[in-house]
Order: sequence, then structure tokens, then C-alpha cells
Amino acid sequence: MSILPDYIGVSAFGIKMGIIVPGSDLVEMAYEALSRCNSSKLLHDNDTVCVTESVVARAQNNYVTIKDIALEVRKKLNLKPGSKIGVLFPMLSRNRFAPILKGLAAAVPQGEVVVQLSYPADEVGNQILPDDFAEKLGKDLITLEDIGPERFKHPITQVDYIDLYNDIITQQGCRSHIFLANDPLEMVKHSLDGIIVANVHTRDRVKSKVLSQGFKNCITLQEICCDNAEAWSEWGVLGSNLSSGDKLKLAPREADQFADRLQTMVREGLGKSIEVIVYGDGAYCDPATRIYELADPQPVFGMTKGLRGKYREGIKYKYMVDKMLDEGNDIQEIESFLESRKGASFERDSIETEGTTPRKAVDLIASLADLVSGSADAGTPLILVKGFFS
Repeated sequence: MSILPDYIGVSAFGIKMGIIVPGSDLVEMAYEALSRCNSSKLLHDNDTVCVTESVVARAQNNYVTIKDIALEVRKKLNLKPGSKIGVLFPMLSRNRFAPILKGLAAAVPQGEVVVQLSYPADEVGNQILPDDFAEKLGKDLITLEDIGPERFKHPITQVDYIDLYNDIITQQGCRSHIFLANDPLEMVKHSLDGIIVANVHTRDRVKSKVLSQGFKNCITLQEICCDNAEAWSEWGVLGSNLSSGDKLKLAPREADQFADRLQTMVREGLGKSIEVIVYGDGAYCDPATRIYELADPQPVFGMTKGLRGKYREGIKYKYMVDKMLDEGNDIQEIESFLESRKGASFERDSIETEGTTPRKAVDLIASLADLVSGSADAGTPLILVKGFFS
């Protein structure tokens, strides 16, 4: 019997686990936390356990250095210290991309780094120009001279990202050239020795465009630090974060295996059938700033098999209530009908589901978990989600 009354629907609880360090047995620590939940009658079949990717990667000791990135880029693009490289559509971020840029520039310490920014914002909504700047200017390719000395600063952090990225490049001994354009083929015109496609969500499409122009020496961020002997991730440096000193914490590797191990341990030790996800950024768009928080390649890095292909969909309660009231049904009849239709299957274009766009269940759960745990880190790296599938 649950300690929660039956009138509570979907709910999420942040669970404290203590400090996690490289080498921690995170599966065992998560199991111990869930054992406490079980003893308190808070854990049940069909619950979803969410573990933040940050602690999974930390327990794996999944860290690389700026030097590691520089050596990889130099090797994969066959660069020399004086080579000229292009960095295409990077995110505007101090913790997500700035340390990666430092590694890219360190690969060509006597060369040049050409950075092409998209405008008026990067792919996740961090603004670099006023919305109407290009329209008023009447140009598609915008130079720093066009912008002038009084540059637009990030609306929340007040960071001048052009200045920040220029400083990072020059501090590595390189020449810096930054311009703004939304056509990725502008980069190909710069007589480069190699191109790094730096955006996250449309990286393969952008790389394909570059390759279509005959420029073959091109990689994405996913191809950097994806096959090291020690620290690596199948996501490369996508989803990485600034750590201490000159280190970056990569996204966790083989996160599905972590999820499967925890699920098995809970089933065998506690007798509960749960699902597990390893989550990153939630897919949340701030309505005030229009910043899309998904800096990771996707909200979920790993999951148990029972979650694959599941969508959040079902009957549109408010529509059906209005419809049945108009048809003369009383409250008891409406309640009986809605209860009988729980779990029923509908065609996605049926009138019963009008206005309920099916969404991947794991993306919604990960977004909920991320909002509960918070980017400022509430000390609860494990989130227990209840009632989502009941």
C-alpha cells in the first residue's frame, strides 16, 4: 500500500543520494536510495527512476582535457600548428561550448580559427543580435564591422559572446575571424584546412551540406572524443560540460547498460518492476527569453527497453466532458465513461484525442525530472516519477 493517497496523479520526488565521485558504484548507491523509498512505501511497480547524466558520467570518471581535444582534432583533420580551421554554428555558452572552443583553437596554435555564428540566435535561442538587425541592414552575411563596437549582449547573462570567443581563440595564439551568416556554405569560401560542425541538433544535415560542396575534411562535435582508450562517449563532446581546471565532463557512455543494471537489481532485490532513464537537459523553452534549454543532443542518454517507442497519448478529457455535457449526460455518466476509456487505444486522428499531440514518453519524463532536480542542482540526482503510466 502506498503512502500517497489515491487521489494524487503524476508526481515526482527528488531523492538524495550523497556525494558521488569518480569510481563510485552508482548502481549500488541508487539501489540503496530506492531501498529507502521501498521501506517507506514510496516505490511501486510501474514507477520510473530517473538518474541525471551528470552523476553517471562522474562515477565513470568520464573527463577529458583541453589538450585531449586539441590532439584529437589535429589527428582527425590532419592539421598542422599553422592550419586554418572553421567552426560552424557553435552554441553561445560559457560552460557548454567555450571550453570546447579552447581545445579547437589549441589544435592550431599558430594558425587561424574562423567562427561562423547563426543569427539572431543560436540553435537553442541564445541571442546574438536584435531580431530585426539583419532586416534593417539588408545583408545576409554580417561582419563585426557591420555590427559596430556596441554589440548586443546576451539578454540574461549580459555576456558579449563575440568578445568571449575571440579572447579564447587569441589566448591560444591563433588569429581569430568571426562573422555571422545562416548559410553554412559561407564557411566553405574561407580556404580552410578543416571544418568542425559545432551545432547540436542539426549537425548531420549541416555536415552533409558541407560535404556536398566537395569539402571532405569535416567532422562534427560527436566525432571528437568518441573512441578514446579511457574517457569517451558515443556522443563525443556533445553534451559535455565545463569541469574544474582544463577538464570537461563528457556525457555518460553506454547509459543503457547502467539503466538495465539498476532495473535488474531493483527487480531481484526489491521485487519491483520499474523503468529507468538517464536524463540530461529537459526539452523546455523559456517563454520569456525564448531560450530552448536542450543543450544536450537529446533529453535522454539511456533507458530501459520497456520505455522504447512509448508515447504519451490518450483521451482529451476536457473535450469529452464538454461533448458529453452537450449531449445531455450527467456528471456520473461522464465519470463512468472516462474511467472505462482509461488505457483504451484510439487512432491518432480520432475526435477523442483532438488536441493531444503524441509525445515520446521519455522526453516528457526527462523534462519533468530536469525541472525537479534543477540546473542549479538540488542535491537530488535521482528523481522518482510515479503515476505516469498508470
